[in-house]
Amino acid sequence: MVALPLLSHNNPASTFAYSGERSMSAGQFLSDVLELSAQLPQRQYILNLCSDRYRFAVGFAAALLRQQINLLPPNTTTGMVEQLRHQYPDLYCLTDGGSTLPALECMPYPQMAGLSSDFAFPPTVPVAQTAAIVFTSGSTGLPVAHLKSWGSLVKSAQVEAERLNLGPHFPATILATVPSQHMYGLESALLIAMQNGLAFCAEHPFYPTDICTHLAHLPQPRGLVTTPIHLRALLAENINLPAVDFVVCATAPLSAQLAADAETRFQAPLHEIYGCTEAGQIATRRPAQSPEWRTFSELKLRQGIDGIWVSGGHVEREILLNDVLELHDEETFLLHGRAADLVNIAGKRTSLSHLNFHLNAIAGVVDGVFIMPNETGNKLTRPLALVVAPSLSRTAILTALRQRIDPVFLPRPLHFVDALPRNSTGKLPHAALEQLLHQFTKASTD
Repeated sequence: MVALPLLSHNNPASTFAYSGERSMSAGQFLSDVLELSAQLPQRQYILNLCSDRYRFAVGFAAALLRQQINLLPPNTTTGMVEQLRHQYPDLYCLTDGGSTLPALECMPYPQMAGLSSDFAFPPTVPVAQTAAIVFTSGSTGLPVAHLKSWGSLVKSAQVEAERLNLGPHFPATILATVPSQHMYGLESALLIAMQNGLAFCAEHPFYPTDICTHLAHLPQPRGLVTTPIHLRALLAENINLPAVDFVVCATAPLSAQLAADAETRFQAPLHEIYGCTEAGQIATRRPAQSPEWRTFSELKLRQGIDGIWVSGGHVEREILLNDVLELHDEETFLLHGRAADLVNIAGKRTSLSHLNFHLNAIAGVVDGVFIMPNETGNKLTRPLALVVAPSLSRTAILTALRQRIDPVFLPRPLHFVDALPRNSTGKLPHAALEQLLHQFTKASTD
C-alpha cells in the first residue's frame, strides 16, 4: 500500500504556522495532530469549522489519521447543513468557538497538552484514501459533491509549489484571505505549506488594514493568496502595502489592468490560478504579461464534441470543463468564460463575464453583476444588473456602459443595492442572488 506523509518538513524545529505573536513548529503540529486524533469521536465524516487555519490543519490531519472524510461545503446555511446531515448521517462538527451548528453534534477544539511526537517517522496516509469531499459553490445551481484522494491533493500541492518556485530552497510564509474550507484555500494556503516545507498565517484577514498588518508581521519571503474582490478592495485603499515576494489570485476572472496595478503596488509577480471544484487547480498565468494560460505539470487538455476535457497528473479521472476554452495546444489556452455565461440576444453574442468586467471598470462602481433571467415564453429576455455605486446615477452608469458594450446588452432593469451577497471567496451563490432578485420583483408588484 502506497502512502505519503502528512508533512514534508525535515526539521521538527522549522516554523509551520504563525498566529499573532506565536509561532508553531512542525514538531508541535505533528504532536497536536496525534493528540487530537486520539480524541476524535468514532465517525466517518467530519465538518471542520475551525476558523483558525492552524487548528483547521490539525483537525484536517487528525481526521485523516482516523480515516475520516473531511466535508468542505460551500457554506453552512441551515439548508446546506440539512442536506449534509441527510446525505452523510454519520457526521459531526469540529469547531474552535467561531461557530456552532445546533443540528449537528459539535466537538470543541481541545486545549492541547503538548505531547512529544516521533518526528523521525511522521504519520503517513494511503494515497488512495478519500481525504475530502468538496462541493461546487452553487453559483449556477445546487452544490455538487466531488471526492478527493490524499494522493491527488498531495500531488496538486507539489505541482503548484513547483510552478511558483516555492519549497525548501525558498521557504516562504503564506497569508491567505480565503478560508481553509474552500478548495482554493485548502490547496494554496494549507496543503502547499504542508507538502513543501512552507509556513502559513493562522488568520485569514478580510479588511485591507488587517491584511497589511498581518503581512507586515510575517517574515520574508512571504506571499499573499487572495481573490479579485479582496485584491480590488486592498488596492483601492491609499495605504502603503507591505513588501511581498509573490501574489496568487483565484476564484474569479482577473483583469489585466488590476493584475498590473497589483504588481506595481506590491513590486512582485502576480500569478492567477484557473481551476474548478471537479478537477482542482488546472493552470496559471501572469495576466499582467499574457492572457494565455499554461496547465500544471502532467495535465493535458483535449477538445471533445461536448467541450474541453482535462486529465493527467493530480486529476484522477478525465473531467469535462464547464468553461469555454480556446486551445492553442494540449497545455496552453485562452479562457473565454463559463459555458453557462454565454448570452445570445438578437444574433449577437457575449458573456456575462465580459459584461461584468465592463460594469466594474466604471469609475464609481464599487461592485456589480449582470444576471440573465430565465426565458419566459416568446418574450425577448434581456440581462439585468445589480450594482453598488452610491455616488453614481442610473443614467451615468448606462451612459458609461453604452461606450463599452453593445446597446443590446444594456441591463433592463438596473437595480441599485447596498452590497452584493458575496461569500467568503467573493463568489455570488445562485440562491442568494435569486433571493435578492425576488425582493425586487416583489417590490415592483406590491
